[in-house]
Amino acid sequence: MKLSKILKTAWEGLMLNKVRSFLTTLGVIIGVASVIIMLAVSSGAEAAIADQINALGANLIIVSPARGIPGSARTLVIEDAIAIGESVVGITGYSAEQAPPAQNIKANNVTLESIAVIGTTAEFPQVRDYDVALGRYFSSDEDDRKAKVTVLGAGIASDLFGGEDPIGQSITVGSTKLTIIGVMESKGIVSDVDYDGRIYLPINLVFQKFMITSSLRGDRVRTIYVKAESQERIESVIEQVTVLLASRHDVEVSSPDFSVQTQQDIISAQEATTEAFRDLLAWVAAVSLVVGGIGIMNIMLVSVTERTREIGLRQALGARPTDVLMQFLLEAVFLSLAGGLIGVLVGIGGSYLFGILGEMPMKIVPASIPLAFGAAAAVGIFFGYYPATRAARLDPIVALRHE
Repeated sequence: MKLSKILKTAWEGLMLNKVRSFLTTLGVIIGVASVIIMLAVSSGAEAAIADQINALGANLIIVSPARGIPGSARTLVIEDAIAIGESVVGITGYSAEQAPPAQNIKANNVTLESIAVIGTTAEFPQVRDYDVALGRYFSSDEDDRKAKVTVLGAGIASDLFGGEDPIGQSITVGSTKLTIIGVMESKGIVSDVDYDGRIYLPINLVFQKFMITSSLRGDRVRTIYVKAESQERIESVIEQVTVLLASRHDVEVSSPDFSVQTQQDIISAQEATTEAFRDLLAWVAAVSLVVGGIGIMNIMLVSVTERTREIGLRQALGARPTDVLMQFLLEAVFLSLAGGLIGVLVGIGGSYLFGILGEMPMKIVPASIPLAFGAAAAVGIFFGYYPATRAARLDPIVALRHE
């Protein structure tokens, strides 16, 4: 029998009960849509993580105290940052940071409680790719003189002064009165840090005024950011920084009391979390496809039983067992491919819809479409083969006598 005739017969068999055929495909639709949405969620999450980390600054190297080593939280000092700036080749700048306990801020009869105070060096905007929107950032000379100046995050400026120009006005941070010289551009929340909800002070002023009661008093810093000239220079800069700080701290390079990371290191660590989430979703999608395949097998077995006389009649008229096998196998494949096509449309539409209505970023992976469609076809072939084989093995005489 010609393939075109077998295809036509298989299609007509499915159209005998359209509602049942559609309901049979629901499991495949859900499975295929789950594959596409699952990959869109994980890809979107990874892209968002990368964007957030890269928003910290380009070609950034992050030096921080090593975790899990007693006393290591007190190892980095401002002189380490200065030594990096003076000795390391291939960098465009560095910035040291320290954060004392949160402070209450007062201005214009408004009090903001528990606001993050960040002490930095003068090159902070350049190193962190974080521009000043209004006014200016403090200079190295002002940092050295412990000048009582501050730069506000965009959110703090809005909360304290509304639409009024804050430049030149005063705020009280804790018990220290400071003059506002700048407002940072709005940056929002990056890696769970609200950059607009912080204020920035010269780091030497922070050492003098805000670290007195802190366990990290003196000239300790929590992080040193180093900006490499290019991606190609990062490895060289890391090596130089590691050797320099190991020498300054009198520790072995192989077991330092500090850690040196790049943005890619942080991204990779975050991606390990999203990978576990992706694996979980993959299992959900796989279960949905298996359930859909079992549904197809069940309906095809019912169809073989219902159409036993038809099978016997076709065999009596000259149809070969392979023709019957192909007919029922194609019916199963048609069901799975129809479910796969609808599932692809649902998956793409659902991804866009979730991206618009929800806060979770969605990024459709083009490869997920043929992957999901191919999985649907495989499900149809795998779960349709047994019913098709059973139909092909029916004895024509017995089948014609079937009531």
